[in-house]
Amino acid sequence: MSDQEYFTVHHPMTVNVEPLADDFSYPTFTQFEQQIPAPFLVASEFSSLDQLNDAARAELKTNDFRNVITLLDTQNAKLNLLLTFMLSQQDDPNFRHQTLSFGASQFSYQNSQPLPIGQKVRVKLFLDHPAAAIYCYGSVFSCVNEEEQHTITVKYDLLRDLDQDLLIKAALYQQQKLLRQRSLNREK
Repeated sequence: MSDQEYFTVHHPMTVNVEPLADDFSYPTFTQFEQQIPAPFLVASEFSSLDQLNDAARAELKTNDFRNVITLLDTQNAKLNLLLTFMLSQQDDPNFRHQTLSFGASQFSYQNSQPLPIGQKVRVKLFLDHPAAAIYCYGSVFSCVNEEEQHTITVKYDLLRDLDQDLLIKAALYQQQKLLRQRSLNREK
């Protein structure tokens, strides 16, 4: 993955951060793709299909197929419920945290224990919108002591392009949501 910078949004999201042994070596990209758990691959595929669903829905709206749109939305909701259940099985409470911020190049969270700069970690990110989950590797970029908590920033080191695109979409969605809320607050 290139060392590009992307904007980050301040938003809580469930993340599993598993510190790895000091002598851990990242797998090759091919090995990495092969070790991604099946629910994470399914989640990425569902997200891609959602884009096609959105395009079809927009096309149907122009022809006033309300019942067909309702059927598609219902089927999509059922699949998203199933996907959410599958992904919840991958969430390990021993490594669970909430992000303070996230983007397509890094995320930050707080922990009671510090992690050293450069510490390699295995990461599972659970996105709300689009409904998806991402499996990747990263390393600790910074660790700042703030009273009794440590704010830890992790940069992604091994991440599929498809998953980086999902992170961009999730960050843009949260940014749009924030801008809409600000606009509504100004109008009041």
